[in-house]
Amino acid sequence: MEKASGEDIRKFIIEQVSTNPDDISKVTAERFGITRQAVHRHLKALVDEGTLEATGQTRRKRYSLKVQEFEETLSLAENRDEDGVWRTYVEPHLDGLPTNVLRVCQYGFTEMFNNAIDHSEGSQVAVATRRSAALVELEIGDDGVGIFKKLRSRFGLEDERHAILELAKGKLTTDPARHSGEGIFFTSRMFDEFRILSGNLRFIHEMGRDDWLIEDQAEMTGTAFIMKISTSCQRTPKEVFDRYANPELDDYGFSRTHIPLTLAQYGQDQLVSRSQARRVLERVERFREVCLDFTGVEFIGQAFADEIFRVFALAHPQVKFVAIGANEDVGRMIGRALAAAKSAGEEPPVPN
Repeated sequence: MEKASGEDIRKFIIEQVSTNPDDISKVTAERFGITRQAVHRHLKALVDEGTLEATGQTRRKRYSLKVQEFEETLSLAENRDEDGVWRTYVEPHLDGLPTNVLRVCQYGFTEMFNNAIDHSEGSQVAVATRRSAALVELEIGDDGVGIFKKLRSRFGLEDERHAILELAKGKLTTDPARHSGEGIFFTSRMFDEFRILSGNLRFIHEMGRDDWLIEDQAEMTGTAFIMKISTSCQRTPKEVFDRYANPELDDYGFSRTHIPLTLAQYGQDQLVSRSQARRVLERVERFREVCLDFTGVEFIGQAFADEIFRVFALAHPQVKFVAIGANEDVGRMIGRALAAAKSAGEEPPVPN
């Protein structure tokens, strides 16, 4: 085994200590083929520099990442601007971060703080930073009307859960003259974890996992945005913007979207009706490419599939559908919808 550098060993400790707080020395020793005494020297160095905290004695010693926390409550009546709040209250606590991580944090914080200024109708907003050697967490919470409630009222949506589905698509705003409706969409894709808490709903987007919608018994006032990103993340804002653009068609505009169809399922409902399909399809004609993510969807009905892959597709030939995450049953139902269109002498776009 090639001998690891001290930097590699300490990086491993920082990345793994949260999941192995009681036996990090054993896990590290086994990973690098070194003695526990050697690992303890690295642990002591990390404690001495303030990266780790240690509690307990000797064999019962427990390690954890040291977290630096800051919180401030600001009045929205003082003509705040998001850049000024970022520079004064947040950026000083993120010194030393990799440039790409800092830029993601700046984009996400300023976009979500601007949302509180322009849309919350609140009087106060609390901003918080939590930082360790492995993770940065930003939080913005206002005392306003609540984002899901406001969107439901503004667009006449069926309920507040429908507002989450619309936000997931992007290009949704209550003030189109001043906003593009892209901030929440791109922020959720830049961070490792992105959460919106409002009313009794909790929306969670985690990189590489399904989107979650949780209904809580507790009702909260206003809206809270929570954003988390690893300090070792390599992602850049440009990469995220480019992922949802098609330079051949629109000069890097926001032309692609990704819709997790689990957000269209309420409770134990299955996606079977045309009305459910129309809910999914609202506003998608604004995009050139629509990725329908069926991950976590066990079954769809014939009417649901037909409305999307035949009726809508034929009426909007400029929109390309891409279906991913479909199980065998869902794929079969999509195939039936395409076959029905073909048998009628129609040729709808075939999803990947």
